[in-house]
Amino acid sequence: MQPNAVKESTDASASQPLSAGWLHWLTLTLVLGAGTLARFFCLPCKAFWFDECFSVEVAQIDWRNFLHLMWWREANMSLYYLFLRMWIHFGGSTFFIRSLSVVISAATLLSLYWVANLLYDRRVALLAAALLAVNAYSIRYAQEARSYALFVLLATLSTGYFISFLRTPTRRNRAAYIVFSTLCVYAHFYGLLLIVAHWLTLRWCGIPEVAPGVSRDEPSRALRRAWGVIGIAVLPLLVFVAKTGAGPIKWITRPGLTDLWHFSSDVTDRLPLVYAVVCFLAFLPMRNPLLTRAANWEAWRVRFLLVWLFFPILLTVVLSFARPVFLPRYMIFCIPALLILAAAGLAGVRPRWVSGVTVAVLLLLSARFVPFVYGHDFDMERDGSGAATNFILDHSQPGDGIIFHIAETRIPYEFFRSLRAGTNTASPQFEGKIGPAILFPNHGPGLGYRDFTGKPTEELVRDEAGEHARIWLMLMNHGPAEKPDPTTIMLSRTIPESLPRVQRWEFPKVEVRLYSRQ
Repeated sequence: MQPNAVKESTDASASQPLSAGWLHWLTLTLVLGAGTLARFFCLPCKAFWFDECFSVEVAQIDWRNFLHLMWWREANMSLYYLFLRMWIHFGGSTFFIRSLSVVISAATLLSLYWVANLLYDRRVALLAAALLAVNAYSIRYAQEARSYALFVLLATLSTGYFISFLRTPTRRNRAAYIVFSTLCVYAHFYGLLLIVAHWLTLRWCGIPEVAPGVSRDEPSRALRRAWGVIGIAVLPLLVFVAKTGAGPIKWITRPGLTDLWHFSSDVTDRLPLVYAVVCFLAFLPMRNPLLTRAANWEAWRVRFLLVWLFFPILLTVVLSFARPVFLPRYMIFCIPALLILAAAGLAGVRPRWVSGVTVAVLLLLSARFVPFVYGHDFDMERDGSGAATNFILDHSQPGDGIIFHIAETRIPYEFFRSLRAGTNTASPQFEGKIGPAILFPNHGPGLGYRDFTGKPTEELVRDEAGEHARIWLMLMNHGPAEKPDPTTIMLSRTIPESLPRVQRWEFPKVEVRLYSRQ
């Protein structure tokens, strides 16, 4: 009887890891499915806004204009524009356009699982993926036709291969780190901050435990060479930054304490204090003080996550005292570090049933915030360029002309006009007579790189006003009514010289005017 009892005990113990493994992978599958559905749900609910229209119109112009525009004006997010350029060949609805970001964000769930597993274990990795699945900030930018979802994915993959190379310095890991780090910078300039964070980690935290037989100096030397290769690969972007300076981000305002608090609240699903507590729990297993350079693995991974989380935010906030460069959504690539820290803290709670209850409560509290993002935004107000465009198209008459206050205002107009036309109005082959004749900016058939920048001159406005019985004027970002910008002042003075009658309609962040003789 005793041998049989031993055999039954052995079989039972062997089946437990197998059952636990199936349960783990089933739970991960459910997390991935729920996170993907949350990102697809209500995808077209919010109207396209200026930046999304800009992405689509950039992706649709011909290659000559596209490359010229990238080099002289829009090198940031260039990798996303390339992906979108291929994506829209298969569909042009707002749902399909935004679904590119959804697919990328869903892939980030797996990438985050991988990185958290490298740093901790499968349980922490599963918790981190679950937290990301219901993170409202991630879902918000997974539903936008911009580069933010791609930025987070590439930042996560770059970091994963950084960790992999430090622990196992193979050529494959080094090559993958170079590739994904370079692509991360081409997805967004602020990817450079991630690479600097990796360098700071190496300087401050040293090299963690490496594979047997590997010298601690070997990964350090190889990474210095890798950073040199990355620097050469992103040199065109560095030249672009030197050439354009802060012009492309001159609209960013200086952040205050309120802005930082709102950002911390948004990325933690309105639970900043709860996240602070659970992240603090991740410090408890450390055997060394936080500020020492001891290289044991438990201390290294916490220090690394802190650098990844706080360095980009603190640096951009400090630089903003001289020139504002901090924008909450540009810091989205720091969210994976926050969630891994929180997952590590939750996994360390004892007993295990208390940890499970705490995780369930936190996920429920986070999920309650998800419906909010289907109808609201965080750090901006969505413009009404779509409603304004449709109003103009509905009320225009043959012979009308239209002037855009600044050239960029034509971009959303063209996007929404293309939806009405059922084709790409930016193409030179578009011959549809939809809407008023475009008087400015107009540098030839179709939409070209010169139509993305500039302001109308007084001579052009006066000439066109004398040749048309009715002219529409579409204004965006033209300053408050009591203190309009110089271009608005010029337009308001010049057009009425020939077309004295004016009607006005207001939309969110957009003003439409119709000038006529009677």
